[in-house]
Amino acid sequence: MRSLSVPEEVARIAEDIKTMRIRGAGRIARAAARALLVAAREFRGDNLEEFLDYMERVAELLVSTRPTAVSLPNAVQYVMRRLRKGSYSSVEEAKRAVIAAAEEFIQYSLQAVARIGEIGARLVRTGDRILTHCNSSAVESVLRTAWRQGKRFEVYATETRPKFQGYITSRDLAEEGIPVTLIPDATVLKVIEEKRITKVIVGADTVTANGAVVNKIGTSQIALAARLHRIPFIVATETYKFSPYTVTGQPVEIEERDPREVLPEPIPGIRVRNPAFDATPPEYIAMIITERGIIPPKSAALVLWEVFGRSPAEKQTRISVEEDTAS
Repeated sequence: MRSLSVPEEVARIAEDIKTMRIRGAGRIARAAARALLVAAREFRGDNLEEFLDYMERVAELLVSTRPTAVSLPNAVQYVMRRLRKGSYSSVEEAKRAVIAAAEEFIQYSLQAVARIGEIGARLVRTGDRILTHCNSSAVESVLRTAWRQGKRFEVYATETRPKFQGYITSRDLAEEGIPVTLIPDATVLKVIEEKRITKVIVGADTVTANGAVVNKIGTSQIALAARLHRIPFIVATETYKFSPYTVTGQPVEIEERDPREVLPEPIPGIRVRNPAFDATPPEYIAMIITERGIIPPKSAALVLWEVFGRSPAEKQTRISVEEDTAS
């Protein structure tokens, strides 16, 4: 394969996704769509085959940046589907198709977050004490919408080590005027017991066909604590984070990040593990809020069927979002 030369903005987006300067599965997906748009717009030349090859290599670069959040390959495939399935007579025509698909995805993603906020706000009650983990646009949308509806509640946000995404959540909620308390991850059980948490609401990086939720490391422990105290554990996420690849049993790769995020200065004789995500089993999850409505985890396969246009029972080695007919 020839070396890939991409516009500076595309290279920067790819690097920002890889290094987590762009965080959150939804933001990552929109950034990837934006990168494809920029790549198409900035291509110079009139050879259609060269353009198609160039876009495939840009798509491969973007997908390689983060292995776990399925929103990234789903966003890339959504845009590339238009290019792969179309019949174009010129580079300019193909460019327009890529740009239109990228803009459609970004708009749909933003609308999905807003819709999740509207649906999820119905579950929030005045007097609630809500625990959240990491940083999720969908969760923030739920809380912000409920607050603007006049409901009054308080939020406890974990720091979310080692990258401290909880700082972002706390800042965003505080700016909205929502009472928020930032807590170390290790205090979750104590806070649940002492503060009488009424709900846990978290986002998702991937939802599997059996309803398990892959999210920031530490999520499954919070779910276990919530289950112990009979507290509803709720997930808020867009349907493009449901993984079609898991229908036939393909496992979700859990990203293992740089040990220096945990221990900046290595100490001889000490090894460091830094998995970025974990999986929460469906039986720990009360419900999943999507832009299409609220579903039980066991209905994840039906969502995949609806969104990706395939029966969960159909056997194939890999289902691609290229076959999406829903959005």
